[in-house]
Amino acid sequence: MLKKLVFTFFSLTLLLFGDKINIAVAANVSYAIPQLIKEFNKIYPDIVVEPILGSSGKLTAQISHGASYGIFMSANMKYPQRLYERNIAVSKPVVYAQGALAFLSVKKHDFSKGMELLKDKDIRVIATANPKTAPYGIAAKEAMKNAGVYNEVKHKFVYGESISQTVSYTVMAADIGLVAKSSLFSPKMSRFKKGINWIDVDKNLYTPINQGMVLLKQNKDTKLFYDFILSEKAKEIFKEFGYSVL
Repeated sequence: MLKKLVFTFFSLTLLLFGDKINIAVAANVSYAIPQLIKEFNKIYPDIVVEPILGSSGKLTAQISHGASYGIFMSANMKYPQRLYERNIAVSKPVVYAQGALAFLSVKKHDFSKGMELLKDKDIRVIATANPKTAPYGIAAKEAMKNAGVYNEVKHKFVYGESISQTVSYTVMAADIGLVAKSSLFSPKMSRFKKGINWIDVDKNLYTPINQGMVLLKQNKDTKLFYDFILSEKAKEIFKEFGYSVL
């Protein structure tokens, strides 16, 4: 009798909540992922998509140690490629979007100075993502080195372990930050205006941020969401959040 009740409860749970897939998502996509899931559920209302957010490096470590995710949406191609080469991913990495860097500050600055702005005396704290775990941190470091300002300003850095943490540091504690452009399209960030509080970092200063995705499990629901992320509708959403699509 008890087994029958347990089975009935389990069956009802599936009917009420549908199938569930867990996906590992780079922090910079946290601003776009709710809209992506919302549009996906218009087509597949019975599939529950649960995003787990973090830096790409830390998510890769979790996956390597057996974390049960169906898809990995990274902030670069290196980490998905590593998982594929280790036979952890079941598909080759594909680019789903191309990210960009932006300067952000709650204060008004002369952004026409570009990277030279970081050397100003009134810029005492610079927020940037940790290049050891976050691809946007790698891009920020590369941009500053190519602009010839890195060695002069590195003592000002405060590191976020992910790009979302970097945005928090920028808003609450730093004079300026190098953040994912996608973060600026969140409704919570609407008070920050382009040209006043933020501006694009010159894309010629850093390697294009090709964001890669891999399948970690080969099942129907996971594949449906994977295909949706590569669809024209998903590309429209990525564009709305400041990404480029290839």
